[in-house]
Amino acid sequence: MNVTYVRYELLRLVRNKRFFIFSLIFPLALFLTIAGSNKHQTIDLGTFTVSFPLYYMVGMAGYGAMIAAIAGGARIAAERSVGWNRQLRLTPLSPTTYFTTKVLTSYLMALLSIALLYVAGISYGVSLHPFTRWFGMTALILVALAPFVALGVLVGHLLTVDSMGPALGGGSAFFGFLGGQWFPLPNHGVLHYIGEAIPSYWLTQASHVGIGGGGWSALGWSVVAIWTLAAAALAVWAYRRDTQRT
Repeated sequence: MNVTYVRYELLRLVRNKRFFIFSLIFPLALFLTIAGSNKHQTIDLGTFTVSFPLYYMVGMAGYGAMIAAIAGGARIAAERSVGWNRQLRLTPLSPTTYFTTKVLTSYLMALLSIALLYVAGISYGVSLHPFTRWFGMTALILVALAPFVALGVLVGHLLTVDSMGPALGGGSAFFGFLGGQWFPLPNHGVLHYIGEAIPSYWLTQASHVGIGGGGWSALGWSVVAIWTLAAAALAVWAYRRDTQRT
């Protein structure tokens, strides 16, 4: 891996203020506002109850990480708008290093979003028992982010920097709504079956490990794997298409 290129990408994470704020500050502000006003409320999950800040924290951890992962495409679109990608192709930088670095920086942004929400949750009295639930939840969330990282790379090579804002907002709203990140989906019916077919539903299930959820079924692993492979293949196609144009 090209260390200089990785260092450059890390520095650029905070320079795109528009998407940096949307990726990190928006989910955090949403949590602080809503969880703060419902600090002493509880959520009835049928067999047990959890505090509202805990329930909302794990949900927003998945949602915020998803936004941060997809927002990696905004940096790619910005690079394309100024011709930076074209300059990179004139260097010895390999496509493998290029994609690896984009994936790495997207995951770092997602981890930063998750960490901020965890700290905010702890400040509201959130705790997980046993303590290892923090690690199990985070690990499964990171696996569930794989298709969204690939989708970010894909849209970054297809859209302009001006259209990334609406696409990021609309895409995160679409996945958040159908994935049950804003409110629990029904246990049966069309909406439930649609949710099970998209990766954001399983991202929500990954975050619910923190409140006693059991992780994924074989269907969950299959859906995440299929979406990841399909989005990655399309991202490679979009990269090659963009390369041919230049």
